[in-house]
Amino acid sequence: MTPKEAISYIENYGWSTTKLGLERTQELLASLGNPQKKLRFIHIGGSNGKGSTSAMLASILKSAGYRTGLYISPYIQVFNERIQIDGEYIRDERLAEITERVKGIADGMEDHPSQFELVTAIAIQYYYEEKCDFVVLEVGMGGALDSTNAIDAPEVSVITNIGLEHTEYLGDTLEIIAETKAGIIKEGSSCVCYDSTPEVTGIIKKVCKERKVPLTVVDFHKICEKDSSLDGQVFEYGEEEYRLPLLGKHQLKNAAVVLEVVETLRARGFSVSLEAVKEGMTLVTWPARFEVLNRDPVFILDGGHNPQCAEALTDAIEEYLPDRKAVFLLGVLADKDYDTIIDMMMPYAGKFVCVTPLSDRALSAEDLANHIKEKGGMSEAANDISKGIRMALDLSESMSGAEDGSSRDCDNEFPIIAFGSLYLAGAVRTEFSDAYKKWLRNKCKAARNSLSEEERIAQSKKIASDIYNSTEFKNAKTVMLYKWTSGEVRLDELEPGGEYFDEGKQFVYPLVVGKEMVAICPGEGDEAWSQGAFGIREPRLEAGTPVLPEEIDLVICPLVGFDDDGNRLGMGGGYYDKYLPKCTSAAKIGVAFPAQKLPNVPTEPHDVKLDAIYTGDGSN
Repeated sequence: MTPKEAISYIENYGWSTTKLGLERTQELLASLGNPQKKLRFIHIGGSNGKGSTSAMLASILKSAGYRTGLYISPYIQVFNERIQIDGEYIRDERLAEITERVKGIADGMEDHPSQFELVTAIAIQYYYEEKCDFVVLEVGMGGALDSTNAIDAPEVSVITNIGLEHTEYLGDTLEIIAETKAGIIKEGSSCVCYDSTPEVTGIIKKVCKERKVPLTVVDFHKICEKDSSLDGQVFEYGEEEYRLPLLGKHQLKNAAVVLEVVETLRARGFSVSLEAVKEGMTLVTWPARFEVLNRDPVFILDGGHNPQCAEALTDAIEEYLPDRKAVFLLGVLADKDYDTIIDMMMPYAGKFVCVTPLSDRALSAEDLANHIKEKGGMSEAANDISKGIRMALDLSESMSGAEDGSSRDCDNEFPIIAFGSLYLAGAVRTEFSDAYKKWLRNKCKAARNSLSEEERIAQSKKIASDIYNSTEFKNAKTVMLYKWTSGEVRLDELEPGGEYFDEGKQFVYPLVVGKEMVAICPGEGDEAWSQGAFGIREPRLEAGTPVLPEEIDLVICPLVGFDDDGNRLGMGGGYYDKYLPKCTSAAKIGVAFPAQKLPNVPTEPHDVKLDAIYTGDGSN
């Protein structure tokens, strides 16, 4: 079984065709040898905050030296996110291997397990085989009959904030839902509970008393907020100060729950130092929860998809982006209460950009945009997620009055907030980097193309002169140049016949062969050249001499954009990105016009920082 086949098999089974219950999960686990009985769990249920609470606890336990499994749902970008150990997703090969074993059992069962039941069994078997010290186990839905409840008494049962959700399955009152959630509380464990409404907290207290489970109801009055910005939060709980990168006041309440769980674990005999707690809090990551993807412009991603999440989002907007309107990138599922969500967000909206989430249940972008217009809002539809991101960036810039390339006025900035569905959140997180770079390229090319031909020629000659007089050029024997295309810096003054030509140097030129770049020293005459892609002249492979990258002393790169730190934004093909690391002994410089400068260029781990960038304005 391949990893793709494993995921396809799992996702082929939706909800069980029979009643909810633990029997199928128990049968699966029993056939696997009951691995759950050999593991230590922290079981986390509730309506909101389960994932954030789970992520914080897992991060702290890892910092404390425990090998820690984390089981969450749903995933944001890749299926493997659901099953983690110490922050690492399950490898494809292990997922396929264990799934194949579970499949052999499940396909022989009279009542076939559902998707969630299959994943739960796969995860627990994985944690057992990987010898986890703790497993932080997030409930899927409900509690009592959720497949994660097939475990015995956990070390700690955690109940986060409870609200009305999944009423068709869990009941239509908070009391009934709380009773269902309390099903994870078992004799032999301890319980930590979010201080919710009196009726909810009353139910939890009653269940704990019946099952002789010691209970801690978190006292939120012990939280003292010290500082809060888009960089994170600083708060005190008790007499200690903590730093948390997760944003929003609700996250401080989730953090308080986590801190009480830590105290409960200590009371049960486990060692979790204060240093580990602080480190784990500082290092926690939890994507798509008021997550800042970009700072210029501000681009925030939130997986909020119901009115409770929208309320938390509006609170965060008022806290971190006060007195500002936002550009909302919105995509929703047709079966969600999107009407209420839109009403809640309308006072904060400058404009909506509507997209269609990647789900069969999605409301189309056009229908969503029309619905917003009927409510009196301004909206437009994008035909895909990447286009929607770029439309939102364009609107933010134009509405903020920074289209001319000038620095943004933070007080006048229109931040972008993407929300409405976890399906949208996953797609935005996947698409954002490429979409943002494409948007920046278009900005830089527009700035470059705004120069007159006379300006480009004059600035190109100055750049060529500066390179000619540079130490990098003087020390080089083999230089890689490029043939310019429309709008780019022209370096023909460095070539034969140019004012700054140095006949003592060997000049080589890039040529793309397949998906790789090679360097060619061209032969004599016009027949050594051909017209390549985008009208750019390139050396003919058969008429020139290949030169190895390690033989090159200086590489001169054309840039679409650049910043003061020597980071480059290329055309997007990635050929220079892959080639530059091979030039182990070469100096690496870039050329661009001053108009192409950016406040900062987004970088990847494989990017190579340039030694210098020549723009002709003396700021190399």
